[in-house]
Amino acid sequence: MQTLTYSSSSSLNPSLHLPNKKTLTSNSHSPPSPRNPLALFNRRHLLLYVSISPSLLSLPIPAAARGLFQMPPPRLNNRYFLVRAGESEYERIGIINTNPVAKTSVDNGLSEEGKRQTARAALELKAIGACEGDCWIWPSITQRSYQAAEIIAFVNGVNRSHIVPEYSFLDARGLGSYEGRSLDSITEVYASDSISPNTKPPPIDNGTPNESVADVFVRVTQLMSVIETQYSGDTVIIVSPDSDNLTVLQAGLVGLDLRRHTDLSFSPGEIRLVDPKSIPTYKQPASATFKCLNPPSCT
Repeated sequence: MQTLTYSSSSSLNPSLHLPNKKTLTSNSHSPPSPRNPLALFNRRHLLLYVSISPSLLSLPIPAAARGLFQMPPPRLNNRYFLVRAGESEYERIGIINTNPVAKTSVDNGLSEEGKRQTARAALELKAIGACEGDCWIWPSITQRSYQAAEIIAFVNGVNRSHIVPEYSFLDARGLGSYEGRSLDSITEVYASDSISPNTKPPPIDNGTPNESVADVFVRVTQLMSVIETQYSGDTVIIVSPDSDNLTVLQAGLVGLDLRRHTDLSFSPGEIRLVDPKSIPTYKQPASATFKCLNPPSCT
C-alpha cells in the first residue's frame, strides 16, 4: 500500500534547519507571497526538505487518495456477509422484473415465502453471531431488499440507524428485452455470460438497462470502494435484490473468471460470509483455470 507522511517539525531530521528571516531576506529581492508556503524556502532548503528520512513515509494515505477499490483485493478492511433478499412477488409468479423505475414499488416487495426465507437468513446470521458488537446493513433501496434489511435488523437487534440504503450500485442487474419474460429465459443470458463478460442482453425502450457482467462488476467495485473507505474493522451485511450482484462481487473478490459467476449463484434468502481467499466448498469451481487476477479482463 502506498503511504504518505504527516509530520510535525519535532519529527524532522535535527540537522535540518528551516531558513530564518535573515536568510530569506538575503536570498530574495522581494517578500515571499503569503499564499505560497514553498516561497519561504530557497532551492537548497526545499531539496533538503523533500529528501528527509524514509521513516516519515509511514502513515496511510487519506481515504480520498486511495483510488478505486482493486479486485481481487490483497485484504479487506471489514468482514462481509452477502445476502440475497428472499423471493419477490414477481419471482413468485415467475416473471423477470429489473426495471429500476419499479424498484420501490410494493409489487416489488417480498412474497410470503420470501419473508420466511429472509427470516431464516436473519436467524442464521444471529446464530453465527454476525452482529455481535454491532454491524452495518447495506441493502439496495429496492423494495424487497430493504424489507429484508429491516427483518435482519429486527432479529439481530440492530438499530435502524445502521441500515444504510444504497440507491444505485446494488440495483438488480438490468436484463433489457428480457424484462417481463419468464424467469426460465434467464438461462439464455447466462449462456452469453459464459462466453464474454462484455455481452449485453438485447436493449429495450421501456427504461430497463441492459447490463453485461462487466457493467455489474463496475457497480459492485464502486460499492466496495465506498464501504472499504467508510469503515474499518466492522461487519457489513450487503443485501441484494438478485443473485448477479453477489455472484459478480464474490467472483471479483476471490479472483474467479467473471464468465463463471453463475457457478456462485445465490438462492433467495441465502447468506454467505466473504473470504477473499476462498469460496464455499459447495461452490468450488471444477478447475483452477477459472482464476482471474485482473477482472473483468480474463483469458
